[in-house]
Amino acid sequence: MDTVFPSLAPGRIHRWCGATVLTAPRPGLLAAPPLSPAEADVLGALPARRREEWTAGRLLAKRLAGQAYGVPPAAVEVLPREDGSPRVLVGGAPVPDAHLSISHTAGHAAAALARRPVGVDLCETGSADAVRRVAEHVLSPGELALVAGGRPEVLAGAWALKEAAVKADRRSVFGAAPRGVPLLGLRPPRLGGGRRAAAWRAGSAVLALVLAGPGAGAGRAAACGGTALVLPAALDHAGVWSPWPCRFPWDSGRGTSEGEMSGDGATSHLSG
Repeated sequence: MDTVFPSLAPGRIHRWCGATVLTAPRPGLLAAPPLSPAEADVLGALPARRREEWTAGRLLAKRLAGQAYGVPPAAVEVLPREDGSPRVLVGGAPVPDAHLSISHTAGHAAAALARRPVGVDLCETGSADAVRRVAEHVLSPGELALVAGGRPEVLAGAWALKEAAVKADRRSVFGAAPRGVPLLGLRPPRLGGGRRAAAWRAGSAVLALVLAGPGAGAGRAAACGGTALVLPAALDHAGVWSPWPCRFPWDSGRGTSEGEMSGDGATSHLSG
């Protein structure tokens, strides 16, 4: 089947542009993550209908951060900042320069971690009709031309890229913020504002990963190709090249680097 976006294997940690991302089908996330008292308080305050999806996202986030910092998931806390975005704590202390993003749909969950502002978003291809109904309110005329034809994967990808960018900017996904993110291309994904963007198929959903441009979030820019997270040496880092270039518009260097690898960093911990 011809697809716009390459596939992302579930249950494996992938590296792209100094970020790591992990996704899995929600039906497969059966084990509850070890929650701290503060996390349990957050969960208990949520409406019952949101608790399962919240737990699935935190399960992936805690395992992703545990792998990144070489600690068990139980040592990782994921708690909300004042603006609602997730922050990472290890051993009760906030991790400097750790930026975490979480997304979930009815069928999937995902988490992404980086040392610069990052956003991840999932959109089910089955939501294409809903995207189509609001497209004229969210997409510019040029962006509408990009999704002309209305393929579900294309519509889901456009929506996920905009929402991931808004998350990376630490703004609300409600209101006018998504319309303010210029979508310049889908194959490969290109966004305005100096952002890096990538998108993959994750089962029945499209997963978008966006690194904010300069001045967003904490306002710190990382050099292209820098390794943002150091995973434990015991992990196997058999690298596969990402189909999307890992380069900011202002980067003048050519060639590839470790930061351009969508590493096949293996993890089997989802089953444990």
